[in-house]
Amino acid sequence: MADEIRARIVSGTVQPGAKLPEEEVRADLGVSRSTLREGLQLLVRERLVVHELSRGFFVRVLRREDVRDLFLVREVVECGALSVASAVSAVPAGEAERAGDALAGLRAALGSGEEAASRRDWQGVAAASIEFHLALVALAGSARLDALIAQVLAEFRLAYAHMDDPLDFHLPFLARHQVLVDLLADGAVGAATEYLRTYLAHSRAALLERVPE
Repeated sequence: MADEIRARIVSGTVQPGAKLPEEEVRADLGVSRSTLREGLQLLVRERLVVHELSRGFFVRVLRREDVRDLFLVREVVECGALSVASAVSAVPAGEAERAGDALAGLRAALGSGEEAASRRDWQGVAAASIEFHLALVALAGSARLDALIAQVLAEFRLAYAHMDDPLDFHLPFLARHQVLVDLLADGAVGAATEYLRTYLAHSRAALLERVPE
């Protein structure tokens, strides 16, 4: 149940600030009241949902301090993952398949983003961007890092609600995704790591302009 609601938040189907009426959600997902409450409390612990006494559960709304902290975590995790990743084009025997899969994931996410952009579908572009960053961290080959960044990016998705121009915000970063793919395909992991650090700094600055205190 938590996975389903989380997926709806990440996809943008359920927006920040939206109430999650317990009876409606329970009927929609076909779960018991206790299961519903347990799942919602899990999402509260993941910072995706808040519980307001006598009012119910709501999708969380991020503030500037949340965005700053999320970018700090993203830089540590994403750049750290890249810094320990083997060069995609020159990995040791036994790691080539994993690295190739990760690079294929990056290219697939890039293609999905470009296709969504051609339709002016900002929700699709945003979802593809999250998939791209998940694939970046996957290069490190750590299941724990994968789980950590998945939770962080799910929370980060809430920040998109502050954008009046979400497609215009995301489009410039599609070109940067291509640069990262090219650097990693050439085995320039160090250069890709520094490029990603700059990318995240620019993204943070652009997003903070849109988020109220």
